[in-house]
Amino acid sequence: MLTVDYARLGLEAGDRLLDLGCGAGRHAYGAMEHGARVVAYDLDPAELKDTAVVMDAIVSDGTGTAVNGDALHLPFADASFDRVIAAEVLEHIPADAAAIAELARVLRPGGTIAVTVPRWGPELANWALSDEYHAVPGGHIRIYRASTLAGRMRAAGFVVTGRAYAHGLHSPYWWLRCLVGVGDDHHPLVRAYHQVLCWDIERRPGFSHLTRALDAALNPLIGKSLVFYGRREP
Repeated sequence: MLTVDYARLGLEAGDRLLDLGCGAGRHAYGAMEHGARVVAYDLDPAELKDTAVVMDAIVSDGTGTAVNGDALHLPFADASFDRVIAAEVLEHIPADAAAIAELARVLRPGGTIAVTVPRWGPELANWALSDEYHAVPGGHIRIYRASTLAGRMRAAGFVVTGRAYAHGLHSPYWWLRCLVGVGDDHHPLVRAYHQVLCWDIERRPGFSHLTRALDAALNPLIGKSLVFYGRREP
């Protein structure tokens, strides 16, 4: 399940790509399959270890390296990367402006970036429905308005070149979880909705074309993720 469109990012084979806050590695794996030279970077060493195992098993023209560290002190030289992805990570970082500045530092002039965060409306509903959703160690500490995120990107030296929304099907799922209890994985409605999402992600024949169409229709209205594409100014 990808949030970033590689075509809009301008990803090409051979590009050096940083996936900041890579988590389970979904964007890193996809970039490798496009032939990129990927650095998957994350603060969580346990999750990063699993990501490294999967990267080593991927057969593609790309390469992948897993690096542990924090977003405020990237261990890379200036202009080290052609592309940067920061997907669903800035909402966890207190000093988000400093993290965005670090991304600008390691991205080459003219290089491109994709930044995704939870969208203001759907995220606000989650916070209103459940304290448990965000009041956890390492959880979401802010809700971004689009203008705020765009302003911080521009302040760091990026030109914002485009906007998108993603995962419209996922917003009602999280509203449901917030209503019944975020930790209640066994509630029958949660289990049923989760199965639908799994079929969609797996592109189940005879089913996923319906969920893809519904997701596309919902994205402008309640897409869970806001995506900004940008370019580092020379």
